Formats: sequence, structure tokens, C-alpha cells
Amino acid sequence: MISKSDYNAVAKTWDDEIILVSTSKDVDEDGFPIDEKPVETTVMVNRLPVNSSEFYQSNKEGYTISEAFEVHTIEYNGEQSLIFEDEKYRIRRTYRKDEYTELYCERNDGRL
Repeated sequence: MISKSDYNAVAKTWDDEIILVSTSKDVDEDGFPIDEKPVETTVMVNRLPVNSSEFYQSNKEGYTISEAFEVHTIEYNGEQSLIFEDEKYRIRRTYRKDEYTELYCERNDGRL
């Protein structure tokens, strides 16, 4: 497993792709909510290592962080789920670092 300090020394290549998933909340002409539709936005990311402390802390809280990604902050709008390599993930925690935001994700059982 690569350490966080070793990772920071590596060039950022932005060579992985995720699909951020949000929902559009439309209303009908009377102002009542209608069916929510998923909105998918494809962005390029850096895949981060999940360090052991992050893994064990999430397990203590009842879930398992299985993937971590770094996105440009301007591209992340608070989405709660994403798709990576045809697998669905729930975004459990975020960490903003200036122009980048880290997304810590749990593999989803099929529900977004």
C-alpha cells in the first residue's frame, strides 16, 4: 500500500474517469414535485489509495471505504453517488483541499 506522503510526490495524471450522479428535482405546472431523474456528469479524477486508518475508521462506523478519488473542486457539486468501472458507489466523506476535493466512497449494493 502506498503511503499518503509517497502519493503526494507522484505526478497527478487525471487518467481515471468517474460518473458523478445527482438527481434533478422538477416540479409540474402546479408546483408539485414530479419524478426525480438521474443526472450523470463524467469527470476525470486521480484515484487515491485508501489508507489503513481510513479503512479501519470507516469499519468502526459501520461501512467500508473501498475507493478514494481526487476531483477538481469546481467539478464537484455535492453529489452523493458515483459510478466507477461500472460499479456504483456512495460518497461517504469528502475533504476539500483548495482546488481539489477528495471523495471517499463505499461500494453500493445497487442503490444510488
